Amino acid sequence: MYCPHLFVPLYPIISFVQKIMGKIIALANQKGGVGKTTTTINLAASLATLEKTVLVVDADPQANASSGLGVDIQAVDCSLYECIINKADVRDAIYTTDIDGLDIIPSHIDLVGAEIEMLNLNNREKIIGEILKPIRDDYDFILIDCSPSLGLITVNALTAADSVIIPVQCEYFALEGISKLLNTIKIIKQKLNTRLEIEGFLLTMYDSRLRLANQIYDEIKRHFQELVFKTLIQRNVKLSESPSHGLPVILYDADSTGAKNHLALAKEIISKNS
Repeated sequence: MYCPHLFVPLYPIISFVQKIMGKIIALANQKGGVGKTTTTINLAASLATLEKTVLVVDADPQANASSGLGVDIQAVDCSLYECIINKADVRDAIYTTDIDGLDIIPSHIDLVGAEIEMLNLNNREKIIGEILKPIRDDYDFILIDCSPSLGLITVNALTAADSVIIPVQCEYFALEGISKLLNTIKIIKQKLNTRLEIEGFLLTMYDSRLRLANQIYDEIKRHFQELVFKTLIQRNVKLSESPSHGLPVILYDADSTGAKNHLALAKEIISKNS
């Protein structure tokens, strides 16, 4: 079982999730491989399918959210990097996808060096927030896919966001970094972004046949209670295959478990924010 000392007190960061149109939600967890990008792509596609306007902001230099939504990375002229460093017009960085109502600001490998270049800029923690300000009212939801780190780009995303979804993989080591992430969220809420709330903890790669997965679910639920999404993202082959085709799973196989899970998650988030 897991020790309570893994978790910092949540009282300073728990409150009712704000009901906002043009809501900015960051998906963050400094541990890699927990399903941040998969969730970002498929939650965005599901929200758009439910007739919400959605913008994905790919804030990960690996640019997997961009390629997973069918963007040809090599053909991108203007990405999040150009908006941050060259002050490019954010509207020049918005690309459409195969789903009506779903747009994306793609990433680029150059974003790796952006954190160093940003160190000399004024208000360096608030750059992404300023970039998104002119367009936030154009969308119902803006989802920011964060990199697996707690560096300056992720701090920017959390400073820009109204709330954060924390994907948690149903495996033992996935729990280890939560306390550090919650402490970062607490500091950002205190010093940079007083409106930042936790949208919810999302259990990913769940397999009900495994006792460990059920133990982790019980432990997360015991610690975080109403902050845990009712929807579970189950392990699903189609969900794993769809990014290689540049498609969200709802376009790749709408009848798959992965598509149904993310549609349920989208409905849960819409209900929470309506």
